[in-house]
Formats: sequence, structure tokens, C-alpha cells
Amino acid sequence: MSEIVAARSSMAGAARGQSQAGRGARVQSWRERIFLAGTLALIAAAWLVSRFVSYKSGSTLGYNLGLAGGVGLLFILLYPLRKRVRFLSAWGQTKSWFAMHMTCGVLAPFLILLHSKFHIGSINAGVSLTCMLLVATSGFVGRFIYVRIHHGLYGTRMTLAELQAQVGFNSGEVRSKLSFAPRVEQWLREFEAAAVGRPKNVVQGMWRFLTLGARARWVRRRCTQEFARVYRMHARTFKWDAARQQRHLAGGAELIADFLDGAQRVAQFSRYERLFSLWHVLHVPLLWMMVFSAIAHVVAVHAY
Repeated sequence: MSEIVAARSSMAGAARGQSQAGRGARVQSWRERIFLAGTLALIAAAWLVSRFVSYKSGSTLGYNLGLAGGVGLLFILLYPLRKRVRFLSAWGQTKSWFAMHMTCGVLAPFLILLHSKFHIGSINAGVSLTCMLLVATSGFVGRFIYVRIHHGLYGTRMTLAELQAQVGFNSGEVRSKLSFAPRVEQWLREFEAAAVGRPKNVVQGMWRFLTLGARARWVRRRCTQEFARVYRMHARTFKWDAARQQRHLAGGAELIADFLDGAQRVAQFSRYERLFSLWHVLHVPLLWMMVFSAIAHVVAVHAY
């Protein structure tokens, strides 16, 4: 009886306040979805304009769109220069420069797509457009990795220890609150062991990294259903009211979700760090390639 009452209290506490890390992870997930949806909407808008608005790349409107896009590409270049040129480091905060870098990284390709009307008129234009699209795609991938190893989009680089503290990675605390549902406790313990355990080889490590999210969703659904079954059984026995049951069930579901999200983030953190290092090695040369190809395109347009 006392164990069930203690579980009620734990679930009520979990319902009253989710962990800050859990809320932050969900907010970040929604921001990523909104960012992706907004980017796709801009691409669709550029395509619709190119099909239904009558202008040419060399017309006044087309030329000015290309000019604005080119200026945006130059602004993209300012952020890496700011990190490497000493006198620029005193101009404003790093996060402001990074915000400008990210904004121009979306708007500049949008303007250039409008300028090109999704049509390649010459070899140099094709090379320039291809380089820009490669850099834009690389930037989206980099943003996805970046937020998983930093404190937010404009925050500082985090460490594994900081992440463990942030997500409240304390399996003993979670399991003590779920001790009246031993199967849930067992499944969470098995997921934690599988997630953070050292892989036997590189192939197993990559497979775990790629499939951990799907496995977490499956375990979450399984644990939530089992928790609800056990809790309702006790609720009928002790005649708990429906409103309080709903609050406790919601708190238990949040507790399970936060634990699984935290275990997944901790398990994947080192892999994302390595991916970010490899991405940076690729992204910087692509950026300079884009700049030089854009300059060559501008020169060719005005020369011929």
C-alpha cells in the first residue's frame, strides 16, 4: 500500500513539472520541424514564382534577385572569416554573427533559385548553382547535428558530463518511481544497457546509432501501455478518482519519455561529435568553392 501511495506522489510530482531537459528537447524538436517546413515552403514558393511570374534571369528583376542572392552569399562568408580574422572578433557577439550566417544561408539560396528560375543557362551558371545547393544542403545537415552537441542553436559546446546532468540521467531515480511496475522498470533498464553499452564493432555501433530512435519509440509505447495497465489496476483497487488518475498517468508517460530521450541523447552524443567534426571538414571547402564559382559566374555574365 505504501509503495503505491509513494508512486502516486511521484507521478503527481512528475505531472506538475516535467524535467527542464525534457521540455527543452521537445521545444527543440518542434523548432526543427518548423524550420524544415519553412524551408520547404520557400523552395515551393520559388518554384511557383518561376513558373507563373514572367521574367528572365537577365531582366531587371532577375538580375536584382541574383544580385541580392550574391550579397547574401557574401554575408554567409563573414561568419567563418569572423572566427579566423583577429580584428573582426571584436565586432559583436558570436551568436549574432551565427544568426546572420544561418538566416542568409536560407534566404540567399531562395533568392538565387528565383534568379535562376530552376533553369541552367550555361556551364558556369550550372557549376555555381550546384555548389550553392551543396553548401545549402550541407548547412541543413550541419544545423541538425549542431543542436545535438550545443546548448541550443546559439549556445556553447556541451560536454557528455553536462548532457548527462542536463537530462537528469539517473536511472535509479526513475526506476524507484516506477518500482510498482516491474516490467516497465526492466524494459527501461534493458534499453539503457543497450543504448549506452560499448558496441562490439563499428558496424554494430552504426546500426545502433541509426535505429536507436525507432527502438526508443517502440519501448516508450510498450512501457506507457504497461504502466497504464498496472496503474489502472491499482486505481480500481484503491478507488482513486478519475481526474487524479489522468494526471498521474500523464506524469508517468512524461517520466518514461524523458528517461528514454535522455538515454538516447547520451548514447548518441559521441557519435554526433565525430559527425560534426567530419561535417566541418567538408563544409568549409564547399563554402569556398561556392564563393569562387559565384564570382566566376558574375564575371562571366558581365564579360559576355
